[in-house]
Amino acid sequence: MITILIIIAVLVLFSGYMFFMYRKVKKTPTGPDSAKIKILTDKNFAQQISKGIALVDFWASWCMPCKMMAPILNEIAEEIGDQAAICKVNIEEYQSISQKYAVRNIPTIIIFRNGKEVDRIVGVKQKDFLINKINMLKYK
Repeated sequence: MITILIIIAVLVLFSGYMFFMYRKVKKTPTGPDSAKIKILTDKNFAQQISKGIALVDFWASWCMPCKMMAPILNEIAEEIGDQAAICKVNIEEYQSISQKYAVRNIPTIIIFRNGKEVDRIVGVKQKDFLINKINMLKYK
């Protein structure tokens, strides 16, 4: 009987903690995007990825890992300049784009070269990892 009460107490505490964390994450603001990051829509998506290398971040406002990626992408955009376009697509606003590219998990980063997908990365990645991916594609 005591073990059942302990299990119930642990479950109630865990549920309360998860609810608190969910509300905290949902209210966490994201920092402003770098001026060098292009915000993509269904109207400008094809044009922005059509030439050169484009790193496209598929994200949502409620996604904590997406919020963790935002400052990393800002740093990359500032550091690499015109070597590649750093872009973002909000999957809540532009579901048609995320469906077209079968984005199932976020954050998902798809790297395009001349309009064709050449690499797909799911989850939070470090700046150096992403810059190396871009640099490898530049010289292929």
